[in-house]
Amino acid sequence: TVDLISGGRAEMGIGGGWYEHEWRGYGYGFPTAGQRLGALDEGVQIMRQLWTTGTSTFEGKYYQTDGAISRPLPLQEGGIPLWIAGSGEQKTLRTAAKYGQYTNYGSDPEVFRHKSEVLARHCREVGTDFDAIVRSTNFNVVIGETDKEVQDKLAWIRRHYEPYVSSEDVEAELRGFENSRLTGTPAKLAQALNEVHAMGAGYVILYFPEVAYDRSGLELFIKQVVPELPA
Repeated sequence: TVDLISGGRAEMGIGGGWYEHEWRGYGYGFPTAGQRLGALDEGVQIMRQLWTTGTSTFEGKYYQTDGAISRPLPLQEGGIPLWIAGSGEQKTLRTAAKYGQYTNYGSDPEVFRHKSEVLARHCREVGTDFDAIVRSTNFNVVIGETDKEVQDKLAWIRRHYEPYVSSEDVEAELRGFENSRLTGTPAKLAQALNEVHAMGAGYVILYFPEVAYDRSGLELFIKQVVPELPA
C-alpha cells in the first residue's frame, strides 16, 4: 500500500538488529548473532515472495508461512527494493548478495573497498550481478563557508550536547564530527564525495546535526556541493 500511494517509491531497510537495548526494551530477549542473521536471511526471502508473487509459502528454521497473502502487489517491478544493512562478511553480505538491491557499510576507504570485494565474491558464488547492487555509506556533515564557520558549528554541537550527556560522551561525539571527511568548506566536501563515488559508493546518507534548528548548512550543501557531484 505504501508503494502504491507513493507512486512506487517505497524501500525496505532491514538488518540483523545489533542494538541490544531495543531488543530487551521490548521484551524480545537478545538472540545470538547467528540466530539474528539467520532470521534476517529467512525474513527477506519471505518478503521477496510476498512482493513478487503476492503469496508466500516457506518452511524455515525461524519463520514459516503457508499461503500467506500480501495484496496489493507493489508497483515496482521485482518488488520493493531491499536495503540489507550491515557488513558482516560471512552472513550479512551474503544475504545482501542474494536478495539485496542496496548495501551499507563503513566510509573508511580501505574498509569500503574490502567489504566491496567480499560482496563481489558472494555475488559470484550465488550468481547475482554485483554491479546492480548499490553500495552506500554514511557521513556526519559539518559545513561552513569558511573554516571559522566550521569551527563555530563544532562549538555549537558541543554546547548542544553538554547539558544532556557526560563529558566523555561529548568528546566522543565531537571526535566523530571533527574527523568526518565531510567536515569543512564546500570545496572540501565536494572533493571528498567525488572520491567516495570513485571508490564505488552510489549513495550516501548524510547527517546534519543542527538541521532541526538551522538549515543554513543544508542549504549551503545543496547550493555549492551538490552541483559539483556526478550526475
